[in-house]
Amino acid sequence: MTRHTGWGRRIRHTAPAVITAVALLAGCEGLPEADSPAGDGGGSASDGRAVSPLENPDGTGPGLAPVTGERDRAAAVALIEKVTTKGRGPKTGYERDAFGYAWMDTADGVPLARNGCDTRNDLLKLHGENVEFRSGSDCVVVSMDLYDPYTGKDIAWKKAKAAEVQIDHVVPLSYSWQMGASRWTESKREQLANDALNLLPVEGRANSAKSDSGPASWLPPDKRIRCSYAIRFAQVALKYEMAVTAADKETMLEQCGG
Repeated sequence: MTRHTGWGRRIRHTAPAVITAVALLAGCEGLPEADSPAGDGGGSASDGRAVSPLENPDGTGPGLAPVTGERDRAAAVALIEKVTTKGRGPKTGYERDAFGYAWMDTADGVPLARNGCDTRNDLLKLHGENVEFRSGSDCVVVSMDLYDPYTGKDIAWKKAKAAEVQIDHVVPLSYSWQMGASRWTESKREQLANDALNLLPVEGRANSAKSDSGPASWLPPDKRIRCSYAIRFAQVALKYEMAVTAADKETMLEQCGG
């Protein structure tokens, strides 16, 4: 079975026993607590395989690394300050299909579109490590290792239990609907739903807990990543010229020290 390793996109054949041994050696020993404060300088399983959202404005880099240091946090506050605010409108008329069918590969104008692989599998390949594909395919992911930025957990994922990893829309689609997407063109809504900037593979339970909440109602359990999450939320809002609620903006600023 083909195996995708690291960010250099090297493909090679590796025996399952070797993969298992590597996973056992990697382990979770020494991982910091999920509720440790942001910017505490501790190491994590994301080290070396996640980038800061400030260095990843199009979302095509892997992971979501913590933002630390006064300069970067100041840059984060400046970015979030650019986001406009307004009240959250009604959810009347919202349906998932208004944003195109799930994980379409034909949402033009976003990274990874029309590459022959659906959006979900694109995101698994982008953010996962030790990725294995279905026999005869270079698209359908059947197993991988994922560092979940929301919880700080390492997840050994297999397609047989697909719901353990879900693709989160950082700015939820129903949230965007209430903030003006109901009046967007269909193509713009399809872009938001399939844009790598607005998508992260995360633990299924965390994604379910978030539902369609904005930052004032839900933040990642791992406090170290909350400023990064706020930045990503702001990046999406700015790209799509979408306002957030005043409470959400205030919470986003607070996470980065603003």
